[in-house]
Amino acid sequence: METANAVHETQTPVQDAFSQTFFHGTKADLRIGDLIETGFPSNFVDRKLKHIYLSATLNAAIWGAVLASGEGRERIYLVEATGPLEDDPNVTDKKFPGNPTMSYRSIYPFKVVGEVTVWQRHSAEQIQAMKEGLEKLRRQGSLVIEE
Repeated sequence: METANAVHETQTPVQDAFSQTFFHGTKADLRIGDLIETGFPSNFVDRKLKHIYLSATLNAAIWGAVLASGEGRERIYLVEATGPLEDDPNVTDKKFPGNPTMSYRSIYPFKVVGEVTVWQRHSAEQIQAMKEGLEKLRRQGSLVIEE
């Protein structure tokens, strides 16, 4: 006779329907189940950061993908946090009062649970303006990622 536990152990686990899903924009080629962890080069600066970043808004993730360094294809992953999150101090209150971009960071990995394959890229003019603004900040020494 098969018990409920025996049946449960043979079934494939499914994503918790009540977990908060976030977005992570990058050029990294990842697979479902992969963990996005600290210790790898940042999307934006030429150094490893103590935190990894995500957003609850697709727009912020699009910027992450478009502005990410590297030669890979722009990608937006659906991710779940595996530990506590904190507001991203690099945008919250510095650039936008409160946290309207719903941008967060963590020292804990993010688990890839899916990929957004259809999304609207910003216009070439918007991207160029953003890149010029970031380069101006870089030249002024103001493009600092607060760790």
